Amino acid sequence: MFRRTFVGAAASMTALPWSALAQDAWPTKPVKIICPFPAGGTSDVMARLVAEPLTKELGQQVIVENIGGAGGTIGTLRASKMPPDGYTIVQTGVGQNAVAHGLDPKLGYDSMKDFIHIAQVHTGPNLLVVHPSTPFKTFKELVDYVRANPGKLNYGYTHAASGHMAMELLKQRASECPKGEKDCNGFFIVGIPYRGGGPLLQDLLGGQIPLIFINQDVALQHVKAGKLRPLACTSLQRNPLYPDVPTIHESGFPNFQALSWSGMSLIKGTPQPIVDKFEATMKKIMTSGDIKQKLEAVGFVVPPPGAQAYTQFVKSEIDLWTKVIKTAGIKPE
Repeated sequence: MFRRTFVGAAASMTALPWSALAQDAWPTKPVKIICPFPAGGTSDVMARLVAEPLTKELGQQVIVENIGGAGGTIGTLRASKMPPDGYTIVQTGVGQNAVAHGLDPKLGYDSMKDFIHIAQVHTGPNLLVVHPSTPFKTFKELVDYVRANPGKLNYGYTHAASGHMAMELLKQRASECPKGEKDCNGFFIVGIPYRGGGPLLQDLLGGQIPLIFINQDVALQHVKAGKLRPLACTSLQRNPLYPDVPTIHESGFPNFQALSWSGMSLIKGTPQPIVDKFEATMKKIMTSGDIKQKLEAVGFVVPPPGAQAYTQFVKSEIDLWTKVIKTAGIKPE
């Protein structure tokens, strides 16, 4: 009995250092980033932007696996069930980790409880753009027209995308009567739903619909070519690539902000040494001049580094979009 007890105790004592050594040595094999969207889109581009320097810094290949569907929730749910060993990194973002919670309280995962948010990778505004054939030259002209002609103007959207959310937020903010007025026309504009961003953009470029909110990076080439006219930007500060386009924040709707964003997170329960090493590595990458240049070249803003900043940001986005969705009565498709 004594011998068995002694051997068991010795085994327990030696297991702890080896476990710690294994965590300190992480990673000892390839690491996977689950991108919950198809290849080719902004989310996929951001995942691969990070995967390259991560491979260099970690000394192991970092592979991007695309698991698309249901606005990013299918891949995110699958990722949440993976072993919390540091070998699965989850790409988190506005759709699957903020908007989705407002649409469906029974997602199967909780973005604040099931993930450890390590680093925000990109932040970018939407642009309110119109077809050049429309008479609107400024954001104020558009708002004044909608208020004076409720229900006479259409816009296009894809369900629960960041552009859809931006318009819902604008509708709610612009429907508030000016101080001192008890009755006003509000901001009634008719939405036309689309199944995908591709058909939506093509109809806008063709003049079949007059306006949409669109990610600034997608809009850039069309704005430069004169095929779209930007009226307003949804970040708090003007975007460097659109210096003459005012923000909605400065155009009569203080603190209006509707962003497209993504980041890197780990699965809850990942050992702390791995969490610490991954956070330090992401901080190094996200503060590098190379990443800054690549992001700013296409109009994105480099977010504040670190897990604390990203965790607080995710929570604020969940609160914002849950409130907007509840007020608008939007349901999942």
